[in-house]
Amino acid sequence: MNYISRRKFVKYSALASATLLIPDFLKGFESTGAYSNHGIDKLKLSGKKLIIVQLSGGNDGLNTVVPYRNDIYYNSRPEISISESAILKLNDEIGLNSEMSELKKIYDAGNLCILNNVGYPNPDRSHFRSMDIWQSGSGSDQYLNTGWIGRYLDSECVNCKNPYSAIDVDSSLNLALKGKVKSGIAVDDPKKFFMNSSQRFFSDIAESPKHFQENDSTAEYLYKTLAETISSSDYIYQNSKIYKSQKDYPNTAFGKNLKTIAEMVISEIDTTVYYVSLSGFDTHVNQTGRQGRLLKELSDGLAALTDDLKSNDKLNEVIILTFSEFGRRVKENASGGTDHGTANNIFLIGGSLNKYGIYNAQPDLSDLDDGDLKYEIDFRNVYATILKNWLNADDRNVLGKGFDYLDFI
Repeated sequence: MNYISRRKFVKYSALASATLLIPDFLKGFESTGAYSNHGIDKLKLSGKKLIIVQLSGGNDGLNTVVPYRNDIYYNSRPEISISESAILKLNDEIGLNSEMSELKKIYDAGNLCILNNVGYPNPDRSHFRSMDIWQSGSGSDQYLNTGWIGRYLDSECVNCKNPYSAIDVDSSLNLALKGKVKSGIAVDDPKKFFMNSSQRFFSDIAESPKHFQENDSTAEYLYKTLAETISSSDYIYQNSKIYKSQKDYPNTAFGKNLKTIAEMVISEIDTTVYYVSLSGFDTHVNQTGRQGRLLKELSDGLAALTDDLKSNDKLNEVIILTFSEFGRRVKENASGGTDHGTANNIFLIGGSLNKYGIYNAQPDLSDLDDGDLKYEIDFRNVYATILKNWLNADDRNVLGKGFDYLDFI
């Protein structure tokens, strides 16, 4: 016979009793499907997905996509430049960092588009401020407390009953997924998220049953919020078990998170936007080895994700966007690293790209802005294009004004 402690018996008894104390208003709430049926009014997407990969710290774009035929590049970086012999050449002028052989395979397969010189007017070199600008989709003179994906949910998901339309694969939700009314949800591990949500749900009721019995607006709001959370966690956990990947992802937190995303996409969870981060790119000191390790982790992870999606006929339904809050200065510093810069390159990966390869010209290193690259493409042009042409959304409503569309999709 198995025995449990008196403490556990009391606790479980309280939790069991709590299920009998569900207030009347929740019965009506359950009947809508938001709690028991996991109901959700789907976004206008036709199943298309967006995966956003944030490279935190300011990745050095010039040592990622390398202008190996440019003398100014080598003269500006006598210690940290990548030698031509090590470059994974994409054409006669530029190539990928030597650690990105797996990403080169995606490029060769026609599933990678590289945009150069992406930034915004009057750039800010603060990590926090520039990241806020990218996550909110604001101008450098605007301060917004909502993110561009959050406002997308506000605009296109008015009747959605659960918060898993956008998932940040992390322990906390970043600004990009926060809307005024609707927001995404942070899920770093579906099973842990489910167990924690379930425990919190019933513990809150057990500890304050009389409060939850009060049929007032505050209690109703709190109870519905708890119900939505446990409903979402149950839905994500149960459906994420449909497909379990056997692909070889990097044995890191980032690799694990990409694998989680692949399993959710392939399991056909009703999530439109996934967000994941890889940190450590603030390379002021001894950049070469550190950035190389990070770029290999990024390259290997994106390759595993892309292969997973392609093997399961999902790559045509997905666009992967990588970005960093800024690039680095052209000239190396005295510590074998680089300091905060401005414009940068971004990657777009997918099976439905209209254009692949090198989208636009490489940076002009002979025409700098006080030692920094000049931006050519406003990052909000990229957002507007994805919103309109991929997510079928009103990009002007989300971004606050119109931006030029690009033709990569």
